[in-house]
Amino acid sequence: MRSYLILFSILLIAAVQVVAQDKSTGGFKGKVRVEVGTPAGVTVVVRQGEREVGRVVTDKGGEFAVNRLKPGLYGVTLRKPGLSVGSIENIEVKAGKTRSLGDRLILTIDEGSIAFIRGSVFDPTGRSAPNVRVELARIEADGNVKKIDGRVTNEIGSFVFRLTPNAAKYRVTATAKDSDAVSKDVEVEGAAVYRVALTLKPK
Repeated sequence: MRSYLILFSILLIAAVQVVAQDKSTGGFKGKVRVEVGTPAGVTVVVRQGEREVGRVVTDKGGEFAVNRLKPGLYGVTLRKPGLSVGSIENIEVKAGKTRSLGDRLILTIDEGSIAFIRGSVFDPTGRSAPNVRVELARIEADGNVKKIDGRVTNEIGSFVFRLTPNAAKYRVTATAKDSDAVSKDVEVEGAAVYRVALTLKPK
């Protein structure tokens, strides 16, 4: 019985020490938003000065939390392929507290590392066709076509799709009332601008 009491006392002391250690450290949390794609998988590098002291990865909702930091000032660097590098400095961490950074961390597109499919749609007479539905589909290796995006042309009949620079084949299709659907295939080979023109044909 005495041995059980001794073991219990040791465990209790250890638990108290852990709690004391937790109260001596702090942390912060936040939510990353992205201009395009999913906010999951953003690497959050925690720095103190120029020295990295930890890193975490955002979940599917873009949320992250960093704990067990000594009180002081920290910075974070946010990285994900295809997006610009983001950072925030002078994050003050206090003992026993978790600071919220909110959702003001926004990563925009790094235009130098993505592919663009830019295009224009024309009516049968050769004039720009606004408000035309344009859909983008990826052509898989087995020949199946998978729709991945869609939008409507602007007032001058233009549209743009932003894509990862991975090599792939895409199909752009324009549909409008009183016209047959018209499509063109585009081979994306890397980060660049790929242009396409689509002319509607009357039914």
